[in-house]
Amino acid sequence: MNIPFTVVRPPAGAAPDVAIDGLVLDAVARGAWFAFNLSGGKDSSAAAQAATALLDQLGHPRDRRIAIHADLGRAEWRSTPETVAAVAERLGLPLVVARRSAGDMVARWEQRFANGCRRYENLELYHLIGPWSSASLRFCTSELKAQVIGPELARRYRGETIVSVIGLRRAESAARRDTPISRLDTRFAKSGNAAKTRMISWHPLVHWSSDDVFACHDRHDLPLHEAYRCHGSSRLSCAFCVLASGQDLAAATGATGNHELYRHLVAMEAASTFSFQPGRWLADVAPQLLPPSLGRAIAVAKRGAAERRAMEAALPAGLRFVKGRPPRLPTLAEAGVIAEVREALLRRHGLANLYPDACAIRQRFADLLEARRLPSPASER
Repeated sequence: MNIPFTVVRPPAGAAPDVAIDGLVLDAVARGAWFAFNLSGGKDSSAAAQAATALLDQLGHPRDRRIAIHADLGRAEWRSTPETVAAVAERLGLPLVVARRSAGDMVARWEQRFANGCRRYENLELYHLIGPWSSASLRFCTSELKAQVIGPELARRYRGETIVSVIGLRRAESAARRDTPISRLDTRFAKSGNAAKTRMISWHPLVHWSSDDVFACHDRHDLPLHEAYRCHGSSRLSCAFCVLASGQDLAAATGATGNHELYRHLVAMEAASTFSFQPGRWLADVAPQLLPPSLGRAIAVAKRGAAERRAMEAALPAGLRFVKGRPPRLPTLAEAGVIAEVREALLRRHGLANLYPDACAIRQRFADLLEARRLPSPASER
């Protein structure tokens, strides 16, 4: 459905124009719940301020609005919860804090590496994988934000129309330049669901610039996170984000509240031999904050990473797994190469070598190929 672009102009001297469309206007008319997603970052705070003012203009009842925050635990700046609470209070919104029941962002990274080691040990992976999320694997935003906030809202407001107000802007990145003003979100409220719950994502600032956002903070005296105010960050997410620039990573180390997290993540780099970002070790951002023992461990890990990459480069390329399965059975010579590489990597990480020779490797590949031919159990479908 094509929904026309509408810009509602607030009174002179107020925030810049706010984008709204027919889908959101209809939700306003129906008295929908509006949930303002607050991360502590500048865009979410400005979106909440601008949308709140517009909803007031449109006569939407204030008692049908909340602020909601997905708490990432140890991965957050220590000041983020305080900033989020201050913004919610400034806007007169009751605040709901949602958390992932299975642990925080740091626990998720630790779990990913532990699971990867177990799968590598069991020859369910061709290459060892590291702990970190990435641009192509952003489970940080999907699992710990969307998958936390969406179900929480669907549970709270079952049978209602719910509008999530999100501070996305087209100017932020090429990936966001086609961000719509709003869209139906069926991930947590399927169309035709018995409860008739309906969810909409609204992006009221899609056409705003970064300058517009900061001006909104100044105009309305909105609390501004210390990441911008004190340390010169260009954006806010986790204290140390896998997508952050080197400058923003360095800015995060300027906050003493982030130092314990910094050392913990560097210790994970050392234990896993995987750098926090491709081509950038978090340990190199502020080595002066590391104890000598951790500095030495990182030096060993960097050598281990180079050796791992060299060994895995020698693996037969045509046998790389696809969706957890090998494409074919290796020759005995190929299986011997795989066994040699695995032996070295398993030993380095203290893992069991369940398939120690070429014959065992070939048999394991045969079992995996046979499993691919068999129907999947109902639990895997």
